[in-house]
Amino acid sequence: MLASLLKILAGILALIGAGALSYTYFRETFAPSEVVQEIPVVVKKEQSSPRPSLETAVSNSTQVATKKVEPKTTTATATAIAANGSLVPKTAVVEKSVVTPGPLRAITKTTSATDLTVRGIIERTNIERAQNGVLPALIENALLNRDAQMKVDDMFAKQYFEHVSPTGVGPSDLAQAVGYAYVTVGENLALGDFEGDAGVVTAWMNSPGHRANILNTHYREIGVAVGKGMYEGHMTWLAVQSFGLPLSACPAIDQTLKAQIDSTSATIADLRFQLDAKKAQLDATSQHDPNYNTYVNEYNALVPQYNSLVEANRVAVATYNAGVQAFNACIAFL
Repeated sequence: MLASLLKILAGILALIGAGALSYTYFRETFAPSEVVQEIPVVVKKEQSSPRPSLETAVSNSTQVATKKVEPKTTTATATAIAANGSLVPKTAVVEKSVVTPGPLRAITKTTSATDLTVRGIIERTNIERAQNGVLPALIENALLNRDAQMKVDDMFAKQYFEHVSPTGVGPSDLAQAVGYAYVTVGENLALGDFEGDAGVVTAWMNSPGHRANILNTHYREIGVAVGKGMYEGHMTWLAVQSFGLPLSACPAIDQTLKAQIDSTSATIADLRFQLDAKKAQLDATSQHDPNYNTYVNEYNALVPQYNSLVEANRVAVATYNAGVQAFNACIAFL
């Protein structure tokens, strides 16, 4: 009897245990479990600005497109072009000439020799010009008077009678010494005793070379000096005529404009150096670099200045060269 009750109790306990196990398994298998949702990581894409280029650089602050202006280059026509973009001014061509016929000595002594004078020789010279081709009178020039006087003094001091001194000083050197700017100078020399001013001028007119000097159509000015002194052991007269075509006979070349051109050319060269340096900086900088647009703006700011100066210098050079051409044409004509 007791054994039967124990079996029944054991069966009940077994049923209870099996139910508990079944409930636990069912719960683990079918009951809803908590789900942890993964939050996706959103990586914010940086908003990149358009890549600036040399042609259209965009300012980050104003977003206003700035177009790069390339520096102007000028092509050489009749005038050469320098590396800095400015034109090269032409050079005035002055072919100076000196006319010196052989010195004239009085062959025979005259008993009626009279003093020679500067004024009288100039007057007689202009009379001869008027009577031979109606040539304009020569204007007395103080610098040429000094030139002639230096020649007279030097010939007496060094005892020579030539156009070039023993030390190699000639008419062009004397003109330069007194500050006479010329295109052409000429010189007539006379030694001896003559019948006054008319006598010495007549003697020159009877000598082909001296006559050609007196009647030269190019001369416009004259200087004269006379002197009496000891030469080769006796007292005698020396007379010098100094003729000249001054440089001022041709239109003056504007040296102030030339200085302005040189100054502007130097500025252009400096700007070109800066532009080249900034261009090299741009080429070496990535277009993604935050400083790139700043460099572009700096470059673009210089370009108008450069082009403006090049254009202004082109006009100035053209004006200057026109003056040089007029001067050279005058020299060639004379």
